[in-house]
Amino acid sequence: MITLYGVAISNYYNKVKLALLEKQIAFTEESLPPAQSDAVLKRSPLGKIPFIKTAEGYLSESQAILEYLEDAYPEAPRLYPNDVFERAKCREFIQHIELNVEQIARRIYSEAIFGGKVSQETKDEVLTKVENGLRGLARLMTLSPYALGEHFFAADVVAWPHLQLVGYATQQIYGRDLVAEHIPGIAEYMRLIESRPHAQLVGKDRAEALEAFFKNR
Repeated sequence: MITLYGVAISNYYNKVKLALLEKQIAFTEESLPPAQSDAVLKRSPLGKIPFIKTAEGYLSESQAILEYLEDAYPEAPRLYPNDVFERAKCREFIQHIELNVEQIARRIYSEAIFGGKVSQETKDEVLTKVENGLRGLARLMTLSPYALGEHFFAADVVAWPHLQLVGYATQQIYGRDLVAEHIPGIAEYMRLIESRPHAQLVGKDRAEALEAFFKNR
């Protein structure tokens, strides 16, 4: 059985959790924040979460985990298209959203979510880059009705937690939900994903984890 380590407030943790649920893979969860202790570093080389324990050993980095799950459980519901080019397009989408949107936007999370302070220079730089990244993402998304077509795939597993967080953070910092602004039809798409029972479960667990996090601060 897979063990998933991390915290439910993490969008990358929820990406992996949603994939496990959608693929109907048995797993357990162990709440563990990122850390630099020897015990964590032996399992995740930079102390990052999420990571998983498999029969073969530990595996970190959320995208490596997603692709491992797809390869290791081919009998489970597929999260990648069978066609080679379409699989590549799915990977392209994931790389774009994470490198050119989410990882840039996370520079404002400390203020948008955790009550810290971000410089105006950083806010201005993030605004320009995230808007550009979202414009590119809009060119890749078909929303017909899922991110890349008729079927629910890994692109949707990744898009849902990331775009939720980016939209929230940009609304807090700029007074504008940049995701909604730059991707027409995204609200309907998000409702479609959130109609899925597994997304509802992940969302419920995330909400409870966030409530506990802020209560204990």
